Amino acid sequence: MELLTLWMGVGFLFAAYSVIANDSVQTLGTWIASNNERFHWRTMWLAASSVLLWALWYGWFTYGGDISYGRLNKIPFQEIQWYHALAPGLLLLLTRIGVPVSTSFLVLSVFASSFILEKMLIKSFMGYGVAAIFAYVVWLVVSKFINEKSKPNPKYDKLWRVGQWMATGWLWVTWLQHDHANIAVFLPREHSLLFTSLIVLFYIIVLGWVFKEGGGKIQKLIQSKSNTKFVRSATIIDLIYAFTLYFFKELNNIPMSTTFVFIGLLAGRELGIYTSLLKPNNIKKVFPMIGKDFLKLLLGIGISLLIVLFIQSLK
Repeated sequence: MELLTLWMGVGFLFAAYSVIANDSVQTLGTWIASNNERFHWRTMWLAASSVLLWALWYGWFTYGGDISYGRLNKIPFQEIQWYHALAPGLLLLLTRIGVPVSTSFLVLSVFASSFILEKMLIKSFMGYGVAAIFAYVVWLVVSKFINEKSKPNPKYDKLWRVGQWMATGWLWVTWLQHDHANIAVFLPREHSLLFTSLIVLFYIIVLGWVFKEGGGKIQKLIQSKSNTKFVRSATIIDLIYAFTLYFFKELNNIPMSTTFVFIGLLAGRELGIYTSLLKPNNIKKVFPMIGKDFLKLLLGIGISLLIVLFIQSLK
């Protein structure tokens, strides 16, 4: 195996594991939290794998063998060196200790020009703001009609459950259309049928591990937020997330950080919930939580920029 092929494979394996173990939980986390006591993890793994298969093969057929959905059109393929694999390796480490870093910045910043990186930053901060405002407004209204402290009417429980599975499926597809670029950047832009099949098989194996572990370290971030284990709240979270990602997917093909969108959504939601309770001390309690998550995002960007500077010095 040539050195080029070796580092391409190492970078891909690190990125695939880290992105799926880190970012996919942001997409599937509320679904896991609200269903892990009702369904066996293998059932949820099968459902998520079926959607993943459809999303990747649809992209492969639609974009002529490019399963990144055209997100890498402005980031051409380049020879993979050992320092390119450093970024997903660090992402793997941060994932294991539960830090919700942006995989887009940590991985794509190694390959992207400063111009594209600037566009990614702007788009990601826009995503954070749009998701936060959207979630805040929605939960100001929702909190007046849905109280998770009271059990839902059994008459509507099954409808909410079906709605959640459908919303999560749409969100999972939309997320893959964004974040798969973080993995595919290590590979040629067009893949053969056999090569794509091997990629998909590896994804399914990693996804199975995520479900078996109940979401891993990042799942704790989701469970720390209010009522995320309840099916009604989880369904609304998934819908807001999916709508926001779909909007930015249609806006342009510049990659963005879905982590920013996810953290912005949770921030707006928490603020909406605490505001609707109309108790002065509630607002004081929620801001430290929001600030802590946002500081973690900034930490991820800082690490990404340091890596870019280091790689530029190597070049």
